[in-house]
Amino acid sequence: MIMALKILTAASCCVKSMLRPCNLCRSWEILCGHETSPRSFSFKSSIPPSAKYGGRHTVTMIPGDGIGPELMLHVKTVFRHACVPVDFEEVVVNCTSCEEDIHNAIMAVRRNRVALKGNLETDHNLPPSHKCRNNMFRTTLDLYANVIHFKSLPGVETRHKDVDILVVRENTEGEYSNLEHESVTGVIESLKIITKAKSFRIAQYAFQLAQEMERKKVTVVHKANIMKLGDGLFLQCCREVASHYPQLTFEGMIVDNTTMQLVSRPQQFDVMVMPNLYGNIVNSICTGLVGGAGLVPGANYGHTHAVFETASRQSARNLANKNIANPTAMLLASCIMLDYLQLHSYATSIRAAVLASMENKNVHTPDIGGQSTTLDFIHNIIDHINTVH
Repeated sequence: MIMALKILTAASCCVKSMLRPCNLCRSWEILCGHETSPRSFSFKSSIPPSAKYGGRHTVTMIPGDGIGPELMLHVKTVFRHACVPVDFEEVVVNCTSCEEDIHNAIMAVRRNRVALKGNLETDHNLPPSHKCRNNMFRTTLDLYANVIHFKSLPGVETRHKDVDILVVRENTEGEYSNLEHESVTGVIESLKIITKAKSFRIAQYAFQLAQEMERKKVTVVHKANIMKLGDGLFLQCCREVASHYPQLTFEGMIVDNTTMQLVSRPQQFDVMVMPNLYGNIVNSICTGLVGGAGLVPGANYGHTHAVFETASRQSARNLANKNIANPTAMLLASCIMLDYLQLHSYATSIRAAVLASMENKNVHTPDIGGQSTTLDFIHNIIDHINTVH
């Protein structure tokens, strides 16, 4: 009965186009070297929280596990030097926190509507009743669109050049529905939930984003040749949405072929949209293509909430407190957050400083072939910010 209620609740979700693709568009168009005013976009999107008295914003900060706490300290340091009008409400939760503490952290995000978040580890050895903490944030806040722009960065040596891929991942259902049970001893049934409402919702977002960013092609990743009902429904919804965007080329690609094509010729991809699990896999591959986990920012959007984090959902516990973690991904995620809050000048200033430091190989961290420390990189960023100011 409980399982049936969960499925019905998921299926009852209304279909709306409610995100803020214009902010992602602005952030990465600046990165690409050309800027478009967010006021030029015509479609409806959610409204970010307005500033408090004095023009300041309050943002929930969740450091998480591993290198998360030290990266958040660096974000606060850079924000202070850039005089960013943001106050952080820090909520300390980690992989050992109880469910009540996680719900308190979620309430803080509800209150402020915007969060900067580190990764929370999940121990697969824990009992089935233990829920993935990251997944609790995404589903409880209905952060249904995970959006990541994978782009080759200046100063970073990679096997493939000129990578420029937008990946839109459905973030709240699929294999991540947390519906598993042992039907008989030794037989586990794990339910993958695909609903028409949520498939339409993410497809509409992806095609709208592609149109506003003047992209040419949308690739839908699926496994409808095997999962004919579930993935077949997702593919059908994407086809229907695509029919309203004749200027965009529609392409369907089976997930296993997609992984091969990505590592062989990633330049063929433009915008990609896919269900939850495939998105996790594709995001990890694309992260490797452009230089690794320390470089790529990510964003999760819902109707009224937005959570910004690194694209790679790894805590990198082995790098913690060694002063060698690359802070680029978290800093760029904070820039996307600032654009979301319409603090565009601050986002531009910090982003320019980060990218200028990326071009200086003398301050590269070990993950991208350098020998410098995290603090060396941060100090170089601050020097750039102070020079501009």
